[in-house]
Amino acid sequence: MAVKRSWVESANELEGDFPVENLPFGVIERDGERRTGLAVGDQILDLHACARAGLLSGEINLDLRALAVSGKARKVRHSAAEWLSEAGHRSRVQPCLVPQSSVRMLPPFEIGDYTDFYASIHHATNVGKLFRPDNPLLPNYKWVPIGYHGRASSIVVSGTEVKRPSGQTKAPDAAAPVFGPSRMLDYELEVGFFVGEGNALGEPVPLHQAEARIFGLCLLNDWSARDIQSWEYQPLGPFLGKSFATTISPWVVTLDALEPFRVPAAPRPQGDPEPLPYLTDERDRLRGAFDIQLEVSLLTARMRAAGDKPARVSLGNLRDLYWTPAQMLAHHTSNGCNLRPGDLLATGTVSGPTPESVGSLLERTKRGAEPLALPDGEQRKFLEDGDEVILRGWCESEGHARIGFGECRGIVIS
Repeated sequence: MAVKRSWVESANELEGDFPVENLPFGVIERDGERRTGLAVGDQILDLHACARAGLLSGEINLDLRALAVSGKARKVRHSAAEWLSEAGHRSRVQPCLVPQSSVRMLPPFEIGDYTDFYASIHHATNVGKLFRPDNPLLPNYKWVPIGYHGRASSIVVSGTEVKRPSGQTKAPDAAAPVFGPSRMLDYELEVGFFVGEGNALGEPVPLHQAEARIFGLCLLNDWSARDIQSWEYQPLGPFLGKSFATTISPWVVTLDALEPFRVPAAPRPQGDPEPLPYLTDERDRLRGAFDIQLEVSLLTARMRAAGDKPARVSLGNLRDLYWTPAQMLAHHTSNGCNLRPGDLLATGTVSGPTPESVGSLLERTKRGAEPLALPDGEQRKFLEDGDEVILRGWCESEGHARIGFGECRGIVIS
């Protein structure tokens, strides 16, 4: 398969994220308006400007939620790929481009609900060993996609500062808890997926239809205050240790763009139970996972002052998940729960089988017992003020353009 070239030269960079085969959707603030755009190289194609220039035929509601529900997003992307690939369109299309560096990115959807899963068996096992060394996985893990209802109001777009949360914590040898800033602030490397078409209350989405309800994917950092979390999570699970901030990347990469990077669901170890029938579908087993490299980098205040580059601290892959995105969505609706357009579901921390592929400091440092050494001589048990966490994701395969997600970054402040 030939890789397309664009007259937007930055879209042709081999290590770039946004070739014409990608064209992810995002929302920008421009001239006091919310506008939908497509990322191409280091530029944004303003779709509202395209409509005003007569490039989009017919009446198309360019609100991203409307595009996700109507099914017209695919047509818009395909038309844009043609405009951006063929030089004959350049004179009409170029005035509709705006540099990414010149506009403010907004969250791609007004997110009504947010659910976070726990779909990485490597992460679940690593965390379980810290608290239950002899029995790390609870009995239900291999049967049911575990999730919890997160806080939609504190989801922020990449680049937003993250204030260190305060809460109740209790040391193991203390008689009573205390209230104060978290000392065990962590990141969580995750992938989010946005719902396109929703479902009616009381009408589950069967697994073979679930993927059609997923509009696209983004990167997600579900910041976690581990000391607050460990004191409060029993018996009802995550609360204030999670709800203070969740950072997402601004670009939504569609399933069309990810089609060349589909892979089989991760094979289940011998002896593991097969999923129950409502979580079983042959197509999902053969093509329901995605080969997406996921990287975490850390830039400390000292590194920033010295002009150093961020240090990679993790490199994993989404293909290692125990449950596929379609299985998560199907399970979410299996009790009749209604999902709505723009709802955000997340995978939970994505970790692989090696120390270098885990998606949190909790795992990497074994709850602070083995500090992480950074290239400049610093060490980290957990995040300190001034630390900036940078998530990146990309797909690469011979014969196909590299598809990237851009950055999902946030700096910790006090």
